[in-house]
Amino acid sequence: MTSRTGSTPPAVLIFGLLGIIPFWSLPATTLLAPAWVGISVAVEAVYAALILSFLGGARWGLAVREPSPNPMVVGLAMTPTLAGLVILTLTHSLVRPQLLALAAGLTLCWVWDVRAKDLPPWYRRFRSLLTLGAVTGLCVSVMLVPQ
Repeated sequence: MTSRTGSTPPAVLIFGLLGIIPFWSLPATTLLAPAWVGISVAVEAVYAALILSFLGGARWGLAVREPSPNPMVVGLAMTPTLAGLVILTLTHSLVRPQLLALAAGLTLCWVWDVRAKDLPPWYRRFRSLLTLGAVTGLCVSVMLVPQ
């Protein structure tokens, strides 16, 4: 049972769950290798921005598969990429606000996806699980990052 029925396709589930790991890089680094916290913060932030871009690209891909794509959806699908870039650029020295802004961006993408009517039923649960893992990892990082 996959695709448009009730279960997440196994490959999608496995790779999606593996994709949560980098969101927990800072908490893990804080415990296992404190000297690497600085680079871990940067890796986590860049990864979150890349995932924002990926989510926007997925929505863009869904929109342009139509014979006459909705220009508003195509344009809106570019927003996560631009938001990730702006967050990385404007908040590069403000680590906590940067991680929180990235968590907010991921949450907004999740809201868009769970409200969509053109996605398979399993996708909402899948995206909810991944967003919970990613946003929780970012929020734990905010609490652990040194001032």
